[in-house]
Amino acid sequence: MPRPAPHVLPRLSCLVLLTSLAGLAAAQGPQSAKPAAKSLPPVVHLTSEQAHQRMMRLLHITSLRPGANGMDPKAPNYANYDESKANPYPRLPDPLRLNDGKEVTTAKEWWDKRRPEIEEDFDRDIYGRVPRETPRVNWEVTKTTDEKVGDVPVITKELVGHVDNSSYPLITVNIKASLTTPAKAKGPVPVIIEFGIDPAFLAQMRARMEARGVKFPPPFPGPTWQEQVLAKGWGYAVLIPTTVQADNAAGLTEGIIGLCNKGQPRQPADWGALRAWAWGASRLLDYFETDPAVDAKQVGITGHSRYGKAALVTMAYDQRFAIAYISSSGKGGAALYRRNWGEKVANVAATSEYHWMAGNFLKYAGPLTAKDMSVDTHELIAMCAPRPVFLSAGSLEKGDGWVDAKGTFMAGAAAGPVYELLGKKGLGTTVFPPIEIPLIRGDIAFRQHSGGHTPAPNWPTFIEFASRYLHASPASAGAQTHAP
Repeated sequence: MPRPAPHVLPRLSCLVLLTSLAGLAAAQGPQSAKPAAKSLPPVVHLTSEQAHQRMMRLLHITSLRPGANGMDPKAPNYANYDESKANPYPRLPDPLRLNDGKEVTTAKEWWDKRRPEIEEDFDRDIYGRVPRETPRVNWEVTKTTDEKVGDVPVITKELVGHVDNSSYPLITVNIKASLTTPAKAKGPVPVIIEFGIDPAFLAQMRARMEARGVKFPPPFPGPTWQEQVLAKGWGYAVLIPTTVQADNAAGLTEGIIGLCNKGQPRQPADWGALRAWAWGASRLLDYFETDPAVDAKQVGITGHSRYGKAALVTMAYDQRFAIAYISSSGKGGAALYRRNWGEKVANVAATSEYHWMAGNFLKYAGPLTAKDMSVDTHELIAMCAPRPVFLSAGSLEKGDGWVDAKGTFMAGAAAGPVYELLGKKGLGTTVFPPIEIPLIRGDIAFRQHSGGHTPAPNWPTFIEFASRYLHASPASAGAQTHAP
């Protein structure tokens, strides 16, 4: 078997870790309860392949184009990293032109007409529709701990969100999250929510990888992102998305999607895992609106890789979130669908990833192409306007070429006119900047770091950017000045 190219080795290690984590998380994620009533339809259990094939039949699709091979440079479908071949469909949909061709020239027209059109297109064909009515979530603080993170005294609350399953007791969903705030805060503080991985899962995965002789990725040197956040007097939270919805197609008849569908398979326009994870983040923000330790008007969202996709979807659809750090999100996140660089639409439409999206998304890897999409990711970023968004990616040489840093930048630049219409600033340029040069003067920000598939190198730049928008009380911030 040919060896992977050197620049994909770091990403290969990360993919092995993420794939293993996804399988473990799915195994320990939302579970079916024992049937409570014989009159209820039973949960339909399908494998990921069966679910994928079923959706193709519903859409009358007989075959899909293969995705890009990111590992073997000798493969005929090896991922493209040649910029001269990267823009087969250079024309993007105009975010400021209505479907009837009329130009949008006022903020009112954006909010009343154009934004709803864009949202409808994303709902129908890309991410799927959230049901009009979803179950309520009752949050419980299961544990409170006084501890230290670095040198900072903190209070950590372990949270469980019990989703009301009275409409279909055969499925139980309990959302796991944690909230950490500075112990010396004199009032409510800003909080950054991360789509994260359960520490218990990580410990198990470390043991499994070590048993296989696979080296666990070392931590990034310097203060952790949590320590950097606390140094500003802010708090942080970690939401475990796989407790909302499993990260595989086999889980689509369980979790919150399965609960709303009463255990039945999806229809083509139903929501996928990205919208489900975003829904979970919104429910956590509901809880924060009741917690006196949190300034719920200053809550940000972040995620990396597939969770970077989820973070951008969260920011776009829930206008209560104040800021977002979107890391290496690739296709399905910030990278333009119309670009041919690294990951392709067909990769996201494949059996292992299509559950993130609406079933209708498969059309664009079969009879249609990205050119046929009525929207692209610059319009997802535009849906975040006028709130600040920080876009991040690593380097091709260190293994992050797959996520298309330039395509991410181009999407951010193309969202700029909407921000400007609403009185804010875009990136300020359409020229792709040199690596490690930050563009953080506007309300859309971008930086490509020189590391691999990781958010760590850009945390200091994000915090510098976010400090323009998030403000702890002087007493809270001052209490943390001794932290690294």
